[in-house]
Amino acid sequence: KHYATGNMQMLQEKYRDQGVVWLSIISSAPGKQGYLEPDEAKKITRDKQAKPTAVLLDPEGTVGRAYDARVTPHMYIIDPDGMLRYMGAIDDRPTANHADVEGARNFVSEALDLLLEGRDVEVSSHQPYGCTVKY
Repeated sequence: KHYATGNMQMLQEKYRDQGVVWLSIISSAPGKQGYLEPDEAKKITRDKQAKPTAVLLDPEGTVGRAYDARVTPHMYIIDPDGMLRYMGAIDDRPTANHADVEGARNFVSEALDLLLEGRDVEVSSHQPYGCTVKY
């Protein structure tokens, strides 16, 4: 729902423009749902008008497993010192309904805004939701 509504792209662009490094990591294994070859990943990123700083392909699941990513999107915010400041759902509406994006509490934007202001994150984790990562 977040790409279909433009929510993810808006967040990527907004925070990338403020100096945030936004990485989209694809941890699906070859032969599994979600796996993409490099050219496919570039095309999908372009077609969805996504705006991450970079797309990282993690077909062996090294990064995904290191952070215990279980679903997509499973969001992580790591500060410049390498400290994990937030992990979990993008928002508080665990549905696929596009209409639920509007009015949802967006944990990612809240955390990034606070960190950019030099303040502590108030909600450091929330149960993630989405399709499972296929390692």
